[in-house]
Amino acid sequence: QVQLVESGGGLVQAGGSLRLSCVASGVSLSINAMAWYRQAPGNERELVAEISRFGSTNYADSVKGRFTISRDNAKKTAYLQMDSLKPEDTAVYYCNTRGPRGVYWGQGTQVTVSS
Repeated sequence: QVQLVESGGGLVQAGGSLRLSCVASGVSLSINAMAWYRQAPGNERELVAEISRFGSTNYADSVKGRFTISRDNAKKTAYLQMDSLKPEDTAVYYCNTRGPRGVYWGQGTQVTVSS
């Protein structure tokens, strides 16, 4: 059974930083791509950042230069370092993995950025 568990969300002031973590079980990160999505109230879920099994990364234009996605295959953990946070970054952040066994989602972690 594949499970993704996110942590690291919280309340931060604008300009601050947070690091989200996503621990995976039942899947090998060496063959799966990992991604972070977010969904704000009234909005559709959108891709924030993704990292392929080869390590290549892709970011939404709105977070380029501020967010960094990384992963530790041995720890089966993906990270999202978020710097220079803005109020518009407020959302529920979801971890996602896709690979030979399908597509899976975590339960989400709330990030709130106050102005």
